[in-house]
Amino acid sequence: MAEEFKPKSFWQRPEGKLGAVVGAGLLAGAGWLILSNIGFLIGLTASVIGLVALLVTLAALIYVLIDSRFRNLMFYMYKSVMRFVTGIFIQIDPIGVLRSYVDDLKSNLKKMDKQLANLRAQMRKLKNLITQNEQAIKSNLAMASEAKKQEKRNVMILKSRKAGRMQESNLKLSDLYKKMEILYRVLIKMFENSEILIEDVEDQVEVKKQERDAINASTSAMKSAANIIRGKGNKKEMFDRAMEHIADDVGAKVGEMERFMEISGNFMDSVDLQNGVFEEEGLKMLEKWEKEGVSMILGDDKDLLVMQGNADGSVIDLDAPIEKSNRKENQYEDLFKTYNN
Repeated sequence: MAEEFKPKSFWQRPEGKLGAVVGAGLLAGAGWLILSNIGFLIGLTASVIGLVALLVTLAALIYVLIDSRFRNLMFYMYKSVMRFVTGIFIQIDPIGVLRSYVDDLKSNLKKMDKQLANLRAQMRKLKNLITQNEQAIKSNLAMASEAKKQEKRNVMILKSRKAGRMQESNLKLSDLYKKMEILYRVLIKMFENSEILIEDVEDQVEVKKQERDAINASTSAMKSAANIIRGKGNKKEMFDRAMEHIADDVGAKVGEMERFMEISGNFMDSVDLQNGVFEEEGLKMLEKWEKEGVSMILGDDKDLLVMQGNADGSVIDLDAPIEKSNRKENQYEDLFKTYNN
């Protein structure tokens, strides 16, 4: 995780977008002031004192722009103001954002649990339907064979055709069952990984909140400004960047989780087991997801789950409980190894 850590620049964050708009407004305002007072500025050059004052002002402005320490200080103050203003309207505190995501994850887990229960019930019905069809196929073939012996041609043709239609139907239903198996395996794995994710994030939020409170208590605004002038990094800003990266990662995983739940929900809604049919659109959505890139939640397990679902010899236990991981390491801890150094 630490190798992938690429903190957002100020301009990529919500406060940076506001800062860009405000900055453009300030530049436009400055340009307007200069143009509207161009006569006055030209008039200053008519006298020696005015010309000297104008040159001194211009030199001071150039020096300020060239001096990296002063420039960094002004930018730090500008960022602080923009962050304060943005925080009035939207939640930008990474710890607050993470807590919101945890609530979303818990809510999604409850919905996913219901989806899994519904999917298990549908898979059992489908499996029973396939078994019943197989028995009916054998029965019809046996009756067709008996009719052939008795030279009852019409009965033989009728039973043979019926067995053929049921065999064709069973092939489609078997393909549908495989897709349901993939769906079930993925939902189970997402459920397991999301439980781990909740635990990791809650642990990080509690621990890192205490660390940030300690940083805030030991670092005043004046001390932060002094560090900026000396060219040292702002510890609080570095800490928040690491937390923002976690928030972005969790947000992307929540989005992926909700998207797959929508795909699985649409797929299940398209299935009509009573009539043994299903809409192609729901199946296409699931197949499209299978072909997409690596999942953030499932990681490399995605391809394995799809392969297992498509394998003929692979059997899934619908009564097996959802496993809980015994993993002790927090997946986000590496981010703070670089921060602590």
